[in-house]
Amino acid sequence: MTCALTNEQIDRAVAFHGHTCPGLSIGLRAAELCLRELGHNDAAPVTAVVETDMCGVDAIQVLTGCTFGKGNLIHRDHGKMAFSFYRASDGRALRAVIRPEARPVTPEMTALMRKSMDGTATDEEKRRMAAMRAEAIRRIMDLPLEELFEIAPPTTPAPRGAKILESLRCEACGEMAMESRTRRFAGQTLCLPCFEAVEQKR
Repeated sequence: MTCALTNEQIDRAVAFHGHTCPGLSIGLRAAELCLRELGHNDAAPVTAVVETDMCGVDAIQVLTGCTFGKGNLIHRDHGKMAFSFYRASDGRALRAVIRPEARPVTPEMTALMRKSMDGTATDEEKRRMAAMRAEAIRRIMDLPLEELFEIAPPTTPAPRGAKILESLRCEACGEMAMESRTRRFAGQTLCLPCFEAVEQKR
């Protein structure tokens, strides 16, 4: 296996996520790349920007120390298997995008996954899907990082660090919301859900 992660690291990510799958394996390798090139967040502050909400984001949280709650894991909903990492101490950064030829999910696998999720897959189809998933995981873990990902400088600058802001009371629902997530409308301060409920240009 080409992957340089230890069994203990992999087991921690699997335990956190709840199961092993091709998506988690992609995140494991992205985390491995971050650790190899930039190190762990505990050693020098690192920020991760993920362009997907797939399973692999859990591996990145567990292994790099970048987490949503700390504000150094940022989700941009682009639907891409792309992961950027920024190290604040020296400005080093990279963006890894899975190569099209390395993508583990084939049309057949997608069709079988859909059938499995809607309960129409036969026992034979379930066995076939399990075998395909196992082979996809093996391939992801075996490929050298440079063959699995296109690795280049990020296309966007490092995100600003998390800030502690004042909370304001929404004048419609009465709940408190961070001031950067409120809007002024018709002379009122509104949280985003209340603003969206009354704003007419949606």
